[in-house]
Amino acid sequence: MKVGKVAAMAGCVLAILALVKLNEPFSEYIQAMRSTGSQVETSSPAYSDHTNERLLQEIRNEAAQRNIKPIDAKLDRVWKAIPGYNGLEVDVDRTYAANVSNDAGAPLKLFYKETAPAVNLNDLGAQPVYRGNPNKQMVSLMINVAWGNEFLEPMLKTLEEENVKATFFLDGTWLRNNPDLAKKILAGGHELSNHAYNHPNMSTLSRDAQYQQIAKTEALLESVLGVKDNRWFAPPSGDYNGTTVSIAHSQGLRTVLWTIDTIDWRKPPASTILSRVRNKLQPGALILMHPTASTRDALPDLIKMIKSKGYQLGTVSDTLSPKRTDAGG
Repeated sequence: MKVGKVAAMAGCVLAILALVKLNEPFSEYIQAMRSTGSQVETSSPAYSDHTNERLLQEIRNEAAQRNIKPIDAKLDRVWKAIPGYNGLEVDVDRTYAANVSNDAGAPLKLFYKETAPAVNLNDLGAQPVYRGNPNKQMVSLMINVAWGNEFLEPMLKTLEEENVKATFFLDGTWLRNNPDLAKKILAGGHELSNHAYNHPNMSTLSRDAQYQQIAKTEALLESVLGVKDNRWFAPPSGDYNGTTVSIAHSQGLRTVLWTIDTIDWRKPPASTILSRVRNKLQPGALILMHPTASTRDALPDLIKMIKSKGYQLGTVSDTLSPKRTDAGG
């Protein structure tokens, strides 16, 4: 009887040993549970920490290759004040957050942020400006208005159809006499700025007279159109002197001229305007025009040509700002 019990017990032991041998992974799991308690399921953060560090390093490596430094605004002998241009760098934190849950080996989705230059246009003081930064793939139509009412509405229609916003520099006397037409320009989402009061040659005027030319039109922009944030003054015929620039600056305005003159006031055929702009087109260009029959006829093809060259069209404020045209993420 005792021999039978011993044999039975031995058989049980052998069976248990065989079962354990067949289920070694399970026994290892039990051993892990005994040695680490409930942390066996939270052991993954240690692995994730390793993965996160690898991911961060990968993002930093990409950033080192892709980051673009900002460009400071500067004074140029020919172009006078040239605006700065923002840099572009990988936004490490945002990129990390967007990729941390991805499978290992998945391609990175990069996010970017702009970085400001150390020197901006406002840091250059009372200086005229003729163009945007030459690294910015944007140009502007600057339309000086003192006459030509019959051509304005078809030009506005073209701008609307092409989804282009321009900057209209309004003569004060014209604005006083044509408030409804000025409001149509404003309703189109365009930028409205100062073109003096009655189209004088500014450099021939006294300091006080120059001040009044700018101040009277600035007051009309606000009272008639509600424009309180104008930043630009375009002197009639491009005529100015240091006093003009200083007086405009004292009223919170920067004197702005043009990079390309369409010479539409000479009444050339539309093809001449197109050819002239095409030959001179460059990044940051400010393109001067007026409400004329020539510009009315040239404008649709002019806009299409500019777009076909890869340029964006924006207001003068858009083109002269340091904001990038290629900011991703």
